[in-house]
Amino acid sequence: MEFFRIKRDIPFMSYGKLTTTISLVTFILAVVFLFTKGLNLSVEFTGGTVMEVQYQQAANLGDIRHRVEALKVGEVQVQSLGTSRDVLIRLPSKAGVSSAKLSEQVMGLLKAGDASVQLRKVEFVGPSVGEELVSSGLTAILLVCVGIVIYLAIRFEWRLALSAIIANMHDVVIILGCFALFQWEFSLTVLAGVLAVLGYSVNESVVVFDRIRENFRRPAMRGKSTAEVIDNAITATMSRTFITHGSTETMVLSMLLFGGPALHGFAMALTIGIVFGIYSSVLVASPLALALGTTREHMVKVVKPKEEAVV
Repeated sequence: MEFFRIKRDIPFMSYGKLTTTISLVTFILAVVFLFTKGLNLSVEFTGGTVMEVQYQQAANLGDIRHRVEALKVGEVQVQSLGTSRDVLIRLPSKAGVSSAKLSEQVMGLLKAGDASVQLRKVEFVGPSVGEELVSSGLTAILLVCVGIVIYLAIRFEWRLALSAIIANMHDVVIILGCFALFQWEFSLTVLAGVLAVLGYSVNESVVVFDRIRENFRRPAMRGKSTAEVIDNAITATMSRTFITHGSTETMVLSMLLFGGPALHGFAMALTIGIVFGIYSSVLVASPLALALGTTREHMVKVVKPKEEAVV
């Protein structure tokens, strides 16, 4: 299916040095922010108090958040829990204040606004649990990265595989760098978004590189330079990229704008990841493949006669 067809190839590779330079600078800045500012880890990772409260009528999340923030304990999460009357409140630990005492203070503030509010449950997330979640999250990211590296190494000739791997790892670091720079809260939902972006970015790289590999076999591409072959491949997939990523980004932006605080971190990670996923697959991975010396001879050796590109 094609939404539109571009008749003339767009010279993407002529901007390769510029786009890779921009990516390198962005990558370095992201790493600097990660080391200097660090991630603003949520209660799940750092430990704290989790409360579930229930109202007689639909809860005003904005008013609840405003009242709880008066305690000045740090980043507070307030979100609906199943129904509009049930609310989940996450608070970081406060030095010198126990979880029981903190929950009493919160309930006092909430009852001042609505006496009908009831405390359903209080849980304390200890530091050891937070450390375990951090360890598990890092392990999950590492395993996903290893799986992607193995998959790309098997699927493509090493020059294309290495380019795709660098581009995909670049996307993850950029997302983490953005969260570090703006000190957005990094929660389990954000971690899920980062893992989703990894798979999403790989898919785009595979589509583009499959078309590049197929182009090297086409008689019409004989006599063309590697840059021209890559430009043709990227241009041919533009319609598919517009349809797929445009529809996905529309849905993600809807979550970002209308999903509220509960989905904000997840949607933000996906929004950044989708944009940089397209950018890296087209303007980072492809120029890297060209710089590594990809040629027709390399592709012909590894392409199966009946293999077809994914469009």
